[in-house]
Amino acid sequence: MNHDRLPTHWTPICALDDIVPNTGVCALVNGEQVAVFHVNSGSASTGASMVYAIDNFDPGSQAAVLSRGLIGSLGDRLVVASPIYKHHFDLRTGECLETPAYSVSAFAARVEDGQVWVGH
Repeated sequence: MNHDRLPTHWTPICALDDIVPNTGVCALVNGEQVAVFHVNSGSASTGASMVYAIDNFDPGSQAAVLSRGLIGSLGDRLVVASPIYKHHFDLRTGECLETPAYSVSAFAARVEDGQVWVGH
């Protein structure tokens, strides 16, 4: 995604509560598979829920699997580890930390009235 311009269209994905905290789901956005992640930091009472969206296709394994990856952090970067070769993708930028050539697109994501939206 070109981070210099704002999304012109927003696609509703699902209710935030439909995504188990600290996991992802795959959604079809504008004809493409997008991995959408619900990240909950902290306890249920004080934790803030955030949503992130990146391409679901993992260039390293040539499979659409990133939504099934494990969420974690490397330093100050929030990442998802691909379930096949364990490459780490930054949830904010889509950058592949081990192999920058495998970086994927990142999309704007938000929660509005309990609904997850992805911009494109």
